[in-house]
Amino acid sequence: MDQKVSSLKGVGDNVASKLQILGIETKDDLIWNFPRKYEDYSEVTPINRLKPGQVTVKVKIKQATGRYVRRGMHITEAVASDETDSVRLIWFNQPYRAKAIKNNQEYFISGNYELSRGRFSIMNPSAELASNFPVNTARIIPIYKETKGLKSFTIRKLIAGLQDDIKQIDEGLPKFITKEQKLIPRFKALLNIHFPPSAEALDEAKKRLAFEEVFTLVLTSLINKQENIRAKSIKIPFKENLAKEFVGKLPYKLTDAQRKAAWQIYKDIEKDIPANRLVQGDVGSGKTVVAAMAALMVMEAGYQTAFMAPTEILARQHAKSLSEMLKPLGMADKVVLLLGSMKPAQKKNAHASIKSGQASLIIGTHALISEKVDMHKLGLVIIDEQHRFGVEQRKQLLKKAGHVPHLVSMTATPIPRSLALTVYGELDVSVIDEMPPGRKPAITKIVSPNSKKQLYEKIDKEIATGRQMFVVCPLISESDKFDYLSAEEVYKELSKKVFKHRKVSLIHGKLKTDQKEKIMSDFAAGKIDVLVSTTVIEVGVDVPNATVMLIEGVERFGLAQIHQLRGRIGRGQHQGYCYLMTGDSKAPGKRIRALEQTNDGFKLAELDLELRGPGAIYGISQHGELDLRLANISDTKLIASARTSAQEFLDKGEKLSNYSWLEKEVAKNRLITTLN
Repeated sequence: MDQKVSSLKGVGDNVASKLQILGIETKDDLIWNFPRKYEDYSEVTPINRLKPGQVTVKVKIKQATGRYVRRGMHITEAVASDETDSVRLIWFNQPYRAKAIKNNQEYFISGNYELSRGRFSIMNPSAELASNFPVNTARIIPIYKETKGLKSFTIRKLIAGLQDDIKQIDEGLPKFITKEQKLIPRFKALLNIHFPPSAEALDEAKKRLAFEEVFTLVLTSLINKQENIRAKSIKIPFKENLAKEFVGKLPYKLTDAQRKAAWQIYKDIEKDIPANRLVQGDVGSGKTVVAAMAALMVMEAGYQTAFMAPTEILARQHAKSLSEMLKPLGMADKVVLLLGSMKPAQKKNAHASIKSGQASLIIGTHALISEKVDMHKLGLVIIDEQHRFGVEQRKQLLKKAGHVPHLVSMTATPIPRSLALTVYGELDVSVIDEMPPGRKPAITKIVSPNSKKQLYEKIDKEIATGRQMFVVCPLISESDKFDYLSAEEVYKELSKKVFKHRKVSLIHGKLKTDQKEKIMSDFAAGKIDVLVSTTVIEVGVDVPNATVMLIEGVERFGLAQIHQLRGRIGRGQHQGYCYLMTGDSKAPGKRIRALEQTNDGFKLAELDLELRGPGAIYGISQHGELDLRLANISDTKLIASARTSAQEFLDKGEKLSNYSWLEKEVAKNRLITTLN
């Protein structure tokens, strides 16, 4: 299967290069390149019963002639006949057709039967000699992803030539699973996904291949969980009086959801099995204080906590807020910040403090993974916005301890239940589904570009009362590929024209860290009225005075992402307003309208998953490899049956090494699932 496609008959350098564009380099790639859709030409109709639309006839062809007409266009015409009647065939710009057609041979012809110049003809049909296994006609025809110079009929022909190879493919799944789930053999599913003999056979093929996609994901997560349970960690005792003292000195009351999440973490870390918990909660729901409560017990037990954030802005913010929370207990001096942008002397002091054990709570970004960082006694790792880190980065942080420390991940991106059971199956999940008292959800409105002037006037009145505004754009600079306003264009328009009487600033990912820090601190201090940005502000920016957000080119963002962005406004006592600017004046679709109708992040994440796939929720870098060709990750019935089978596989003591394909898939999946 690793044989290069260039070795196949009919594949020269040109076709090989076109296949490479589609990511097809080996026979295996070709076989697993599934059709994107199908056209049904399976019903062979007598000519005298033809009706307008897609048709297939079995005929003999006479009088095939070709000629050039105006502007160099070539037309090939032929007359095809069966026992009932005759019909005209017309091909445009296919001069080879007239010579290729053999007289008095039977052909299958499939194409569109339509009115042309006053009479019905079959236009631009596929034609192949009648046989028991037609490839391009007289069947349900697979349509593949194409590229310039490479059409589906070439791909079909190549895959048809690999039928003997496909028949040799291993089963992949244990017999007890295929029997219980009533799955057809793997080789048969692969044959039928490319060349289905019927609609029923196609459904059976999809069922089999979709099941094994989800089964391998679920099995991976269960194996991860099994290994985690076998590992040893340190027990962190729960001190009730300390927890009560901490909570009692907070300037606000915890929600019940926060209390429950903290208690679940406390129960986890009391055991010598490494905690592996994910805390989900909307922006502003109070995840940081729950993290502080977890770190507090670890610090009290004489161990260290590493708190890893995705950006320096967020790391600084966490360091500030966690120090303030721990100050009443006299523990603020045990908090240390470590960032890549810090000066050498600052880093040296931080490293020394960490090594000596004086620092009990170490907050930073990727700098925490540096070889120079010598964790004294690492007991807990907290990762904020955990899906923003690669698995390898997380593993490096865990290695610092010498044993397996407890892990708590936090995310403001709601994870749909279906993904929680597959990609995140080994995690225990806590959900903070309450907002602190007095927190008002942002009022969200969809706005057409035609209404921009009136909207700016309305926003200006809000700014005049002392409030601030975010404008979020999908691009930094103007692009030929996308017709959306860029942050640079919007900044120019707002600073020079619309809000020239206001203080307008621009921030994006290409700016240096110190520039971003300065802009964000100025915005937080109220020195900037309007901040034009890319999604660099999506994570962690806390400016209670910002009450307005305008998102340009809203179609370019995922629903979960927009939901997280709008959580950045209205964090203080004033009402927040989020305006979603569409790319054109057309009516918005179901996806965007959902944002007006609900503030439930889980509902939005489920919808995003259904309509756009996991990449829309998590971003391509982490989950681009979640390459589900057929399975719908929202299919709860499929996930439930796959999960039952995966658990049975483990309960029976089956060995992965007995199933080479399955072993390979699990190894690949472990690169994209969470910690193992």
